[in-house]
Amino acid sequence: MKILAINPGMISTKIGVFIDEEIVMHACINHPFDELCRYPFIMDEFDYRKESIVKELEQQGFPLDDSYDVIVGRGGLVKPIESGVYELNDKVIEDTRNPRIHHACNLGSLIALSFARELEDVRKAHGKEPCRAFTVDPGVVDELDPVARITGIPEMPHQTIWHALNQREIAKRYCNEHGLKYEEQDLIVCHLGSGISFAMHHHGRAIECSDALSGDGPFSPSRAGMLSPVDVVKMCFSGKYNEKEMLRKINGHSGLTAHLGTNDVREVERRIKDGDEHAKLILDAMIYQTARRLASLTPATNGHVDAIILTGAISHSQYVCDGLKTRLSWIAPIFIYPGEDELTALAHNAYRAMTGQQEIKVY
Repeated sequence: MKILAINPGMISTKIGVFIDEEIVMHACINHPFDELCRYPFIMDEFDYRKESIVKELEQQGFPLDDSYDVIVGRGGLVKPIESGVYELNDKVIEDTRNPRIHHACNLGSLIALSFARELEDVRKAHGKEPCRAFTVDPGVVDELDPVARITGIPEMPHQTIWHALNQREIAKRYCNEHGLKYEEQDLIVCHLGSGISFAMHHHGRAIECSDALSGDGPFSPSRAGMLSPVDVVKMCFSGKYNEKEMLRKINGHSGLTAHLGTNDVREVERRIKDGDEHAKLILDAMIYQTARRLASLTPATNGHVDAIILTGAISHSQYVCDGLKTRLSWIAPIFIYPGEDELTALAHNAYRAMTGQQEIKVY
């Protein structure tokens, strides 16, 4: 079975070709900033991203042809859905026209469905079944306990946007490595990247987790995290910022970027080694806020936690991981899975669905 996995990011698109569950080609297509600036909105990048994928596949010797059985794309920030593998249809196009938040990941499902439909006639002509189009565990997976949805303002219930795909894949990997069943564990999982998201995985469901793109949680390399709503309202009405500027300030121009002028934790660590006490204070504060929020998940399972798992790009940092271990080891053992493996998560879930090991849901 030949599978193409597509994972669009804000300034790059990662693609992978798999034969069954084995990756045979991987590429990260970087999109120059001045090229992306040609498009007023992320959705306008659709054709540009598609063409870049086709070109890269041809250069790598894996052209887009009738040999592909499945195209699976990272899910967009559309309506809340349960976790799982979803077969794509016109409904995803309709919902993505008005996403909850604009992000490059919204393009993943659209490109996957478009490619699959382009291959339909040529596969039919060769007597093959149609190419299937899937998405897996988008960032809007919502399995919250009812009590976790309630806030002090009824019109503003707690919602979720988190790294569901990578978190669930890493949690399952941890369980497989330790001879455990994911559906029997209570796991705190934290994705440490340009945004930081976290969730309590209780017996296979994320019953409490963050809304990482909307300000929930700690500040991160480029996001503000939780702020005083009164101070935010005052800033909004100060006359200094319009709506677009405020949204950009909270999500993109804040966190380490605002304090230190960089969103690169490696650069911050270099400054600390050179004796920069201010850089140390800010990074320590991010670690503290992260630990504080992870600890706040424990009431969701009445204090029972089997393990804490750290993943994402920043989990490569020994400084950050050591800091979190110091503050959190009293809760449960901590395990580190550096980086992310979303392409593999997409492809493996698609393979399991196609081979009957996993349910195929319809979007």
